[in-house]
Amino acid sequence: MENLPFQRPDHLNASDPWVSLKRFTDARIALGRVGTSVPLQEALALKFAHAQARDAVYSELNLEKLLKELQTFQLPIYQVRSKASNRQEYLRRPDLGRQLHESSHKYLQECADDETDIVIIMADGLSATAINKHAIAIIRFLLPQLQQAGIRVSPLILAEQARVAISDEIGEIFRTKIALILIGERPGLSSPQSLSAYFTYSPRIGLTDKARNCISNIRPEGLQYEEAADKIFYMLNASLRRKISGIQLKDNSNSLNKE
Repeated sequence: MENLPFQRPDHLNASDPWVSLKRFTDARIALGRVGTSVPLQEALALKFAHAQARDAVYSELNLEKLLKELQTFQLPIYQVRSKASNRQEYLRRPDLGRQLHESSHKYLQECADDETDIVIIMADGLSATAINKHAIAIIRFLLPQLQQAGIRVSPLILAEQARVAISDEIGEIFRTKIALILIGERPGLSSPQSLSAYFTYSPRIGLTDKARNCISNIRPEGLQYEEAADKIFYMLNASLRRKISGIQLKDNSNSLNKE
């Protein structure tokens, strides 16, 4: 076979104007091509990312590790579960993930004592891996700020097979001013372990998403732990002061004219 001069593969072409944008995003841009297809390494990376996302959906809370680490905060810790009996039912029946199992509801009713300002819930959501990796770090930054501001926090709750709205029922049981839930986000092909924080003022069963605020994309590659905790604290403080949340409450934490 005749020796042909070496040609730089298209996917390594530095003159591609998209290449310079890759450092700003995890999105799949400037993948290049080999003939009419994407490069093999990019095709394999996509399959790997898809497998990671699927694994995240079926991941489980590392309860032993989480409970051990949560004990360092010296607050009451309760474990609960939703009405979804397993992961398959959880994925097919979102409504069941929004409701406490009867035994968990009764258990929390027996535990609820004095009124508190904020109850913090950690829920698997659609990526328990996100909770396993990020939740403790967020609480470690957030809790001292809340306590120094005189905001009463109690208890800490681990919820299995849970969705965001389960926080409304938990908050109602504890008669808390705000229910804050840290939950694993729906995994994407570039972020299978991303965490979100939702909070609701005056939580009660029957509220809709318009009553909540959300801080999302919390992970080392996205919104950093300390920055996320600062943003959550700012929003919680504003919510307590103004007695609102959801669409009525805007995030002005980056504004020069903070409330």
